[in-house]
Amino acid sequence: MAGLQDESSETWGAGAESGKIAALHKINALRNSMTTENNAPAASNFIRNIIDADLASGKHQRTVTRFPPEPNGYAHIGHCKAICINFGIKEDYQAKGYASECNLRFDDTNPEKESEEYALAFKEDVRWLGFSWDGEVRWASDYFDRLYAYAEELILAGKAFVCELNAEEMREYRGDFQKPGRNSPYRDRSVAENLDLFRRMKAGEFEDGSKTLRLKIDMGSPNINLRDPVFYRIRRAHHIRTGDKWCIYPMYDYTHCISDAIEGVTHSLCSLEFEDHRPLYDWVLDNISIDCHPQQIEFSRLELLYAITSKRKLNQLVVDGLVTGWDDPRMPTISGMRRRGYSPAGLRLFAQRCGVSKSENIIDYSVLEGAVREMLEAEAPRVMAVLDPIKVTLTNFEAGVTSSRTAPFHPHHPEFGEREVPIAPQLYIERDDFAEVPPAGWQRLTLGSEVRLRYSYVIKCDEVIKDAAGNVVELKCSIDPATLGQNPVGRKVKGVIHWVSAEHAIEADVRLYDRLFTVERPDAVRGADGQYEDFRQFVNPTSLRTVTGYIEAAVRDAAPETRYQFERLGYFVTDRYEHVAGGRPVFNRTVGLKDSWQK
Repeated sequence: MAGLQDESSETWGAGAESGKIAALHKINALRNSMTTENNAPAASNFIRNIIDADLASGKHQRTVTRFPPEPNGYAHIGHCKAICINFGIKEDYQAKGYASECNLRFDDTNPEKESEEYALAFKEDVRWLGFSWDGEVRWASDYFDRLYAYAEELILAGKAFVCELNAEEMREYRGDFQKPGRNSPYRDRSVAENLDLFRRMKAGEFEDGSKTLRLKIDMGSPNINLRDPVFYRIRRAHHIRTGDKWCIYPMYDYTHCISDAIEGVTHSLCSLEFEDHRPLYDWVLDNISIDCHPQQIEFSRLELLYAITSKRKLNQLVVDGLVTGWDDPRMPTISGMRRRGYSPAGLRLFAQRCGVSKSENIIDYSVLEGAVREMLEAEAPRVMAVLDPIKVTLTNFEAGVTSSRTAPFHPHHPEFGEREVPIAPQLYIERDDFAEVPPAGWQRLTLGSEVRLRYSYVIKCDEVIKDAAGNVVELKCSIDPATLGQNPVGRKVKGVIHWVSAEHAIEADVRLYDRLFTVERPDAVRGADGQYEDFRQFVNPTSLRTVTGYIEAAVRDAAPETRYQFERLGYFVTDRYEHVAGGRPVFNRTVGLKDSWQK
């Protein structure tokens, strides 16, 4: 076989090689700027400034953060940002010499909607992103006995009462931003009566929804969260961990702050919608006998355009069969993005680029795709594939004379090795690499013109074969035998196209994924009546198309979740579940080589 020679004088996409080198320099610079092997965000931000000040003043000698999801769905791209922030703090401050920790704790206080499946998925996603939590996985239910004891303590202190208002009455008594609330008629019950009723609630004497336990704070507060909030309700529901032991469950605002304190969390990081809940967080901790008082700090949540991050709405997509599951490659879940071929490094880079601030964090989908693409540029080996084939017959092919070549799997990573790129009398090229009537500036194949086959000869199209309907079905081409690994003498061939040998290529099922929605904010579109439209009507009907592709035989034994760049086409990955090494390959398109979304 002829050795691979320099083809830099050929046109393989304008400035492509220099662009690749520049991209690699950018990636290396980025990696060098990160302090951990997991590429966790290391840039300074207002949260890190607070932490630095606390450590410098001696307020804290270490950092303890936590990631506290509710197991009522799969982790999505918003969770990815939170994971990178919390675990990134742990890793970065460990690198600075501090005894930093990050806990994984499930908020399992809403038993009807939670499942072990969701919890397992969260754990797997955290590990896949490259992070690890300290100690055992924690659960809010681990603290149910202590939470109950603190509730009795609040009752004994005259700071909580059992209320019998129903939900509608409670809303009416609460008031609104213009009207202060009114005290519940049950607010002045005696301590003894409240304690007796609460214990009977726990014992299961009352019907669901008939009574609640409320904090006694201030019904006139301008912060509605402080208007005697409910912190226990009766709910007979089987719990994924405690079974049927409890028929009363604590509310999130009460559970969360106490769980943080029990675990010794120093900085409790949450999204900005909880800013108005911070006074309640502090009030609870200030009014129970607990020594630790974490500091709640809020940052803006991620809003990704052309996606939704409501677990309830994502579940609707699954239940309605609009996607194949939570791990559908079109879903903005971590498991879906993993199956699509996004790499942990790409998602961490995206989280870093989103930044940490209190300002609105609206990110276009192209930023996510750009981060994924940038990391795959250095990570993914190259092969050639044809997804919309036209047959090419080489009329002067000579067995034993017409030679094949080897090619590197990556132009800048010789350690990736090489593969043979065999040639045969029949080839496949992409249909859009041929034009009977070429537009101005056309540098690919047309009747009577020449192009170079990537890693092979210059060929000339001599004849076009059509079917009865006038469709092009075959091209008769001739090889210039003097052009293997060198340029033609006396003329310049501008175009270079990819191809595969019909004899050696393997067939594969290739899924071409696109964005799941056709509008930027599918759950924020208002109709003529001012009401929100059903987000499901904006599902992109062409978000999935499956084709038969022809791919170099080098991918035959690829394991599931092996990423490749199909040259000139984009990045693809062998499916996590349906691809079997040595069988018929199943590929998912991860992202194109450039942003091609038409707005």
